Amino acid sequence: MTPLIALEHLWSVAECDPAALESIVMDGNDPGLPSVYRVGTLASATIGAMALAAAECFRLRTGRRQRVEVEMRRTLASFRSERYLRLNDGPAPELRGPLTGFYETRDGRWIQLHTNFEHHRDGVLKVLGCANDHDAVAEAIRGWNGAALDQTLADAGLCAALIRTPREWAALEQAAAIANLPLFQIERIGQQGDAPPEPVGSGAERPLAGTRVLDLSRIIAGPVAGRALAQHGAEVLLVNGPHLPNIPPLVIDNGRGKRSATVDLRSADGCATLQALAAKADVFLQSYRPGALAARGFAPEDVARMRPGIVYVSICAYGPTGPWADRRGFDSLVQSASGIAWNETQAAQAARPQHLPCQALDHATGYLAAFGAMVALARRATEGGSWHVRLSLAQTGRWLQSLGQIEGGRRAPDVTLDDVRDCLETVESPFGRVLGTSPAERLSETPPFFARPPVPIGTDEARWIA
Repeated sequence: MTPLIALEHLWSVAECDPAALESIVMDGNDPGLPSVYRVGTLASATIGAMALAAAECFRLRTGRRQRVEVEMRRTLASFRSERYLRLNDGPAPELRGPLTGFYETRDGRWIQLHTNFEHHRDGVLKVLGCANDHDAVAEAIRGWNGAALDQTLADAGLCAALIRTPREWAALEQAAAIANLPLFQIERIGQQGDAPPEPVGSGAERPLAGTRVLDLSRIIAGPVAGRALAQHGAEVLLVNGPHLPNIPPLVIDNGRGKRSATVDLRSADGCATLQALAAKADVFLQSYRPGALAARGFAPEDVARMRPGIVYVSICAYGPTGPWADRRGFDSLVQSASGIAWNETQAAQAARPQHLPCQALDHATGYLAAFGAMVALARRATEGGSWHVRLSLAQTGRWLQSLGQIEGGRRAPDVTLDDVRDCLETVESPFGRVLGTSPAERLSETPPFFARPPVPIGTDEARWIA
């Protein structure tokens, strides 16, 4: 499948105007990175759809179409943005915890631990009953059967995944629960969200100028969505809990273009603050586990009552329904659980499990979320109403698998920092001099850019700019 055909599929699923497809030009074909999967097609299609949606938002307000250009080598650089990040001409802070990785179990299986957050690491060590040491963890895991440890860690609310074959994944109830779902859903919220049509933003300078986005997300997928909306002119306010951990290089990489505030939803005052922000927002973007924000009074229907006309975007790991709906997960874990890592390992003939050459599910889901948000904003402009956009990493992974595999794809050369220097830009920030990927897409009238440098969590007040 070519990137253009994949883009046409996304455009069709979102029920967008097919005439807009005449405005986009796409260049490049897989393999762009060493993988049996069509990662470049995934990157170009999702970024292309997001960029074309931005152009359509601009057209709705101004009546002017513009040309959109997408080049695969640039979209793949964006899909590896955290890998190419540099700080003050040196490496960025470490991305992964020392215990994160693959371990062999008693029955000859492999399990992946995700312990980048201290409380996840400490929880795993408690289950294993061992010291905070890689060798001690490896020895303890050799005393467990893989499936039993996978389930035990999941039951404890921890982050791990057994390496499964595609057939094993397909046999699980969770795979069946999402098998009949579309890649993403854009649905009108019921009577709570009745609202008259509203234009997308204001002014003529950028597609999303005048659009306000509340970004309640961390790590990669949700933050990439907020970053993408920011690069097309939205005012994006990142809202984190003051007690929630973050990963420093991802704060820097995905914080470009955004303001950053903290709000404590454990308190009544914090909930009131978020309600006031939501009441004046256009997009409410969140990547908490299903039900977590609803318990605080911020379900889609709740937010639609606070702000009729809201576009509510939900991102989760394994899907909105099924027995794994509330299981904690990250991109690499979904790769491990769903058979993607198994296929990459077989193709590489490797002794240890192998992942995709980038966090492709995270980035693709993030760009799809931004795409869905802009499609919903366009529908609000013509139909009115409030809208709910739903996505998951597992659904994105399922679509990647459906694109087919590339024979010999693992033999493609890797892409180094020097190979993508022309895809990077430098900005001065409170963290120092940041070298990061620039927006991959090119728009003829409204070139995307980051109007703000990244800032530390909690730098700004929890309010909208007047």
